[in-house]
Amino acid sequence: MLEMTREEFEELVAEALDRIPPELTRLMDNVAVFVEDEPPADDPELLGLYEGTPLTDRGEWYAGVLPDRITIYRNPTLRICENREEVVEETEITVVHEIAHHFGIDDDRLHALGYG
Repeated sequence: MLEMTREEFEELVAEALDRIPPELTRLMDNVAVFVEDEPPADDPELLGLYEGTPLTDRGEWYAGVLPDRITIYRNPTLRICENREEVVEETEITVVHEIAHHFGIDDDRLHALGYG
């Protein structure tokens, strides 16, 4: 497995977030991004996870709720990548993929756009 510290990986996630166009980040609402080393045991190859209510599903009832949660998993990403450049690319794809879920874009559409 490729070696990279948690701090280095968190920086790559931050850089990927910085590359999201400002017109999109301004629309993001009540969402927090986290980095964890490992995904849930029942899905050990998971690279990222969105948990929450997509913007497209929110209505008048949506108030006073905990933030949506985007989690990017370090170790599965490092296991599938052979070098730092691949980690950078895969991290950016995963961040975009999970943010897209926040905007209500489903996996089928993301796969069609190349963010599978």
